[in-house]
Amino acid sequence: MSTSSLDLSGMVAVVTGGAGGIGKGIVRALLVRDVTVVIADIEQPVLDATVQEFADLGAVRGWQTDVSNIDSVQSLADHVFASHGRCNLLFNNAGVTSGGGGRPWQQEPNDWKWCFGVNVFGTTNCVSSFVPRMIETGEPGQVINTSSGDGGFAPVPMASVYAASKAAVSCFTEALHHNLVSDGTALRASVFYPSGGLMPTGLFTASRNRPAELQRVGEGTGRKSMTFEELKAMLEKSGRDVQVADLDELGEFVIDCVEQRRYIIARDLDDTVDLLHRRADAIGRFEVPPHHDMGL
Repeated sequence: MSTSSLDLSGMVAVVTGGAGGIGKGIVRALLVRDVTVVIADIEQPVLDATVQEFADLGAVRGWQTDVSNIDSVQSLADHVFASHGRCNLLFNNAGVTSGGGGRPWQQEPNDWKWCFGVNVFGTTNCVSSFVPRMIETGEPGQVINTSSGDGGFAPVPMASVYAASKAAVSCFTEALHHNLVSDGTALRASVFYPSGGLMPTGLFTASRNRPAELQRVGEGTGRKSMTFEELKAMLEKSGRDVQVADLDELGEFVIDCVEQRRYIIARDLDDTVDLLHRRADAIGRFEVPPHHDMGL
């Protein structure tokens, strides 16, 4: 069985967190390739607006989903397979921060529960609910998990919870891919590292969807989340030359890589490769490896 490329035309895709940000760019790129898309998102008004916006581009539907809740994800999977009989492309893209970062010992248990609930368990819930059925259909497909350079390659020390969650996603995706190959399935996995500049997404204000039972109960880290505009202004004030990513262009890049069945979906990795070599050398010397500043 050739795994060198995928013909996406006519396939069915699910994109979590697809109503905005990077996910929305991915949805757009899929629709122009004649892929049927089910957008899974927790924000119903935004979900409805995105489906309406893209209605003329192709077959797109929305399904309100809380990826941290296994029953909600299984309901999504039931809907997709009942409506379309298959899912070829699963984009586990929904993600949150822990809410402002800070020192590791200042993070509260609820910060961990919320961030890992979406970023890690959201990914594993979708894999558990979709992949067995995807395998059973026997059709070629791809599972694409969104990680981050923060954690996926090396941690940003002031974002320890988020970094730990994304390190988990990267490690899990690698294990998933090896098992899909060794079991002789028609599926493969990819890990996506967003790149190309500061991302104008709702990640910075993800706390708007934080459940009441997972709110902080103490003073937390003493830091608050910033909007994209606030972060951009802060970086520019410090003298940084801030490059803003084009999310539609990034979505096109992601889908180009999916068509090629690339395992690592990322670009401009020269600095990262150098960092990884320096980290490996430090570990070999039994030293603390250099961390990732993400250009911030």
